[in-house]
Amino acid sequence: MSHNQATTTTTTEIVEITQSTTWFTTEWISWSKYSETMLRSIEKKILQNIKSVYRGWFVDIYCPVVGKCDKIWTISLNTDSPNTPLVLLHGFGAGVALWCLNLDSLAASRPVFAIDLLGFGRSSRPKFSTNALEAENQMVKAIEEWRKEMNLENFVLLGHSMGGFLATSYAISHPHRVKHLILADPWGFPERPAEQTVQIPLWIKVLAFTLQPFNPLWAVRAAGPFGQWLIHKARPDISRKYEAYVNDVSLIPQYIYQCNSQKPSGESAFHSMMQGFGWAKHPMVKRIHELNKDVPITLMYGAKSWVDNMAAEIVKETRINSFVQSHIIMGAGHHVYADKPEVFNKHVAEACATADADTSVRQISLTTPEEAKLDLQSDENPINKPNTSTPTT
Repeated sequence: MSHNQATTTTTTEIVEITQSTTWFTTEWISWSKYSETMLRSIEKKILQNIKSVYRGWFVDIYCPVVGKCDKIWTISLNTDSPNTPLVLLHGFGAGVALWCLNLDSLAASRPVFAIDLLGFGRSSRPKFSTNALEAENQMVKAIEEWRKEMNLENFVLLGHSMGGFLATSYAISHPHRVKHLILADPWGFPERPAEQTVQIPLWIKVLAFTLQPFNPLWAVRAAGPFGQWLIHKARPDISRKYEAYVNDVSLIPQYIYQCNSQKPSGESAFHSMMQGFGWAKHPMVKRIHELNKDVPITLMYGAKSWVDNMAAEIVKETRINSFVQSHIIMGAGHHVYADKPEVFNKHVAEACATADADTSVRQISLTTPEEAKLDLQSDENPINKPNTSTPTT
């Protein structure tokens, strides 16, 4: 593992906060509302309830990807475990702290690494390309350079929403590093449907056209010191997901606000990649055939999510000779990891255990994708299991 960390954190540290963490303080009088100190403190307060000891540090990418000094904020747990590591990629506008409901369970039997994607959270904020594919490739390259610095040979890769899109893109480019690909309500898979025949009022069309050039979370920054209030009013459900875990649920909108009141770097990259908020300009269903057939996939969708889970069927049809398993998690929405954390953690643990047992997939790391010739005829190889779709309560 790289030792170029700039910061180290454990759950036993005491953090002094000299000012209130409510949104109405003297600090917010200034329209310059972002505070690195505040973001760091809020993140620690959210993570202080996890039982596992964790470390947090900035991983310096010595081979610049976008900016001159790219840094990726990383937390790790149970790194002494010999089992296959699990790497977590968050969704749009999120950060490592929102995995707090999952970290203890997932790290019980293996190393776990969670990162703030480049351009998000506490990671550095370079200027990405405005070209969709180039911005995507920059994101993927940042993950790969991070992997090199962490000296991880291969791992289970889990991505939620936008993180699922990027995880898949990474697996296509670096299949020999991914022992199992887990996609939680992944964004950007289906193609954008044809224009609806429903009559849309002219003023809505004008408004949508006018706002098209803006980044998705521009209103949060435009609201200045009232941005946190705006997040809470717009998405009160997000705070409720953490009520049983976080003593002060106001920490959640504070954290989301601090993550997104900064320079819209990764957000701008996402804006370049999207076609309307719900779709990607280059949908993954058109590229999933490029993924090495020996990389197993587990998909999880919330039964109440706005994400179209029919993309899972397309993935199965495209990869008929590969392991593809999907779960529909009943009672969960888009944030499946927070809506039903016990069920989510169980499915992730099962996929990771499969990766631990599947020594044949590890052989991919020793060859190029073109040279990898695995025996898929053995009944003992988990990759040969049939595609399944399991509704989960």
